[in-house]
Amino acid sequence: MSEEHNDPSDVLPKDRDVENSGNIDEYEKICFLCRRPESKAGSMIDLPNNIHICTECMQKSFDTMKNSNLSYNDLVNLSNVSMIDLSNLHSQIPKSQRIKKKTAKKEPAKVLNIKDIPAPHKIKEKLDDYVIGQDYAKKVMSVGVYNHYKRVATETMDEIEIEKSNMLMIGPTGSGKTYLVKTLAKLLDVPLAITDATSLTEAGYIGDDIESVVSKLLMAADNDVEKAEHGIIFIDEIDKLAKKKNTNQRDVSGEAVQQGLLKLLEGSNIEVPVGASSKNAMVPLTSVNTRNILFICGGAFPELENIIKERLNEQSSIGFRADLKDKYDDDPDLLSKVTLEDIKTFGMIPEFVGRLPIIFTLKGLDKKMLIQILKEPKNAILKQYQKLLDLDEVKLEFEDGALEAIAEKALEKKTGARALRAILEEYMLDIMYEIPKDDNIGKVVITKEYIEQVGGPKVILRG
Repeated sequence: MSEEHNDPSDVLPKDRDVENSGNIDEYEKICFLCRRPESKAGSMIDLPNNIHICTECMQKSFDTMKNSNLSYNDLVNLSNVSMIDLSNLHSQIPKSQRIKKKTAKKEPAKVLNIKDIPAPHKIKEKLDDYVIGQDYAKKVMSVGVYNHYKRVATETMDEIEIEKSNMLMIGPTGSGKTYLVKTLAKLLDVPLAITDATSLTEAGYIGDDIESVVSKLLMAADNDVEKAEHGIIFIDEIDKLAKKKNTNQRDVSGEAVQQGLLKLLEGSNIEVPVGASSKNAMVPLTSVNTRNILFICGGAFPELENIIKERLNEQSSIGFRADLKDKYDDDPDLLSKVTLEDIKTFGMIPEFVGRLPIIFTLKGLDKKMLIQILKEPKNAILKQYQKLLDLDEVKLEFEDGALEAIAEKALEKKTGARALRAILEEYMLDIMYEIPKDDNIGKVVITKEYIEQVGGPKVILRG
């Protein structure tokens, strides 16, 4: 026997994943054979090296031995049986698939306190620091989130049940839909899961099952079920789930997914895999109730403007007071005139839209808003570049004409605020490459001529 086993602490090796992530008692035991957690399989039989087996699997093992041709004498005679070396056997349960134990509730204490929920105007004030424009959208989201968490905090107060305030946001690409939700979740300090509706398919087909949406939220909450049940799920590209028109094929990634999401939006118990996006025999499952999860759906809804125009133009009549057919062609606020009927015509089923009671639109970005986005938010793109150059002890400035030229180029790309980063990366490449070469450079000024490619930036030496 080697000396390394003389220390009693070495007899039961510790699980390094658990040791690094916190106290082992915080996590549920998981059966080594069937991969069910303790909350599902019941009490466990503990084996060396942090291996646990549920009583059901252990009984099945005994039954297999009993029904086999292995005699009692063979079991006693160790020379005839090759025993398993438990010191080389590890449970191999990844850290991401561990489930935290639910704390025993001695009294029905509320998870949220009404006084801890920031008022709508305070939520909007914080959003203003990061998101430029979209005042109406920020106001709607602030009130919706405030009412949702009031509902969660007061659900056991009396018999009046407040319905969920799931949201549907409609806006052109690059208008800030995802950024708004990310900022909101960060300010409220709640777990957030962002998923893309284009990857979802009906159960049994290639792609992510609908339950994977909740599984991502559970992972964002560090597998804390109670924390996840008060989180936010943002489903982007929701317009891609619209019903396919004039097709006889099964719509496994469109209407079928809308139907599957109904139970999630309404609120129900969902069995989801822990630490994985799909169910299989080697991944433990846990139950998550979506009743208090806030769902926010977003999409660009291309061609929706044409549906709105058609509806509005139906009011046109023949005569001197008739509306012109092109009256709404250049209307910048056309999306704000959207109705439930327009969304149904687009291809969203009535039951799905009915579970998203708060519907609001975001405006497309104009030149003035793009300039503000460049320089005003706390983490503005210009401030990021200035910080990068500041680490090289070089000051970076942008002339007003240069900002206008960048905004005009971004408008031409028609991809919203995303275009700003791409344009700046293009023009800042040479500057970021050349500056570290010369220690005498103290300041760089980006000019309009440089952006328009008829001149260069101003380089000012130290002293």
